[in-house]
Amino acid sequence: MADVSKPDNKNNEVTDTNRRKVLKNSVAVGGLAASASMPFWSKLAMGASEELVPFSDMEGFIAPPVMDGGIHFLNTSQIDNFYTPNDDFYIIQHYNQPQIAENEFRLNLSGLVNKTLSLSLDDLRSRQKFEVDAGFECGGNSPRLYHGLIGNARWGGVRLVDLLEEAGLDRDGIEVVFYGADKGMERTRSDVDFDVEQSFGRSVHIDDALNPDIILAYEMNGEPLPWHHGAPLRLVMPGWYGVANVKWLNQIHIQDRRYMGRFMGRDYVTLSKIDIGGEERWEERSVTKMRLKSSIIRITKSGNEHNIMGFVLNDGTPLRNVEISIDGGPWQQAEMDSENSKYSWKLFNYTWRGASSGEHTIVSRVTDVTGQVQATQEDMPEKPTRWENYAQFPRTVVIG
Repeated sequence: MADVSKPDNKNNEVTDTNRRKVLKNSVAVGGLAASASMPFWSKLAMGASEELVPFSDMEGFIAPPVMDGGIHFLNTSQIDNFYTPNDDFYIIQHYNQPQIAENEFRLNLSGLVNKTLSLSLDDLRSRQKFEVDAGFECGGNSPRLYHGLIGNARWGGVRLVDLLEEAGLDRDGIEVVFYGADKGMERTRSDVDFDVEQSFGRSVHIDDALNPDIILAYEMNGEPLPWHHGAPLRLVMPGWYGVANVKWLNQIHIQDRRYMGRFMGRDYVTLSKIDIGGEERWEERSVTKMRLKSSIIRITKSGNEHNIMGFVLNDGTPLRNVEISIDGGPWQQAEMDSENSKYSWKLFNYTWRGASSGEHTIVSRVTDVTGQVQATQEDMPEKPTRWENYAQFPRTVVIG
């Protein structure tokens, strides 16, 4: 496996240092390692003596095939690789799926910079390539799809911070906006409603943009980035929900105000009731970094033992443990796989011995090193919107 080094977890320190260095146009050596070849890992593949035990809560569930312009999600019970094959990685798009010829592609970096950039794909490929393992899910992923809007891949490309450094940031720049080539019509409310064509856009604060692990990816799992996943270039924001990972990326713009496009200010906005200074209020918040979440995805049987497997997704904060409870019993610690990395999905397994016949309810929970524990459904804030579904997810299975 290629060596992907991890940045210091003192995020504020790293960000402040990088910001000063970029403003001075000096080189910031980041937290990714130069790439090497990527072997695939298949520890999840079932052995000859193993038997898949179907979940009783998934009867009749079928994941659709990949279709042009369609949504694709996984049957998570069939995950059998650490890296999700490119054809299986989930797909969501909000406008069209543009096909861009590589020789016509340009990435433009504009706005509050000392020097604007216009780079071809060859220009990007000529720079040092970095790789990062990053798993993410759609902000609307939920138990309704058995958390199938998910994937984990090794992404290869150039670091965002290096391009920002090359352009040089103006001190008034506070927001970095990423535009894709995909476009659609939006109804704008004014004295007279009218339709305008808009590009897909997302933004981050400049301090978030200076994370040295963010890359502009032209490779996915060692292959050229597929069309459905944003070829020829895609933003990869490790630790963030999928909507932040802008596909068909063709412009990066630095500005001195917040960006309030549809997918920042109106859509992918969580409405929840929270305590604010002792007052209970409804808060609207853009979907950004992934919330701490685990889910059981598969149970297999071998002899008298059952193996319970699952994944964790979060924002990259190190984990303390993952635990399993069966039929409301005590929490038992699961084993984390050694291949897990900071931003990848984190795979776990637990050996269940002495399972009795009948239906059982099994649930996982994850705790990170800060002490944050995955919430139960009852502990979730009141939330009428469909975004950010990270509650514990009980599964049911019948043992014969």
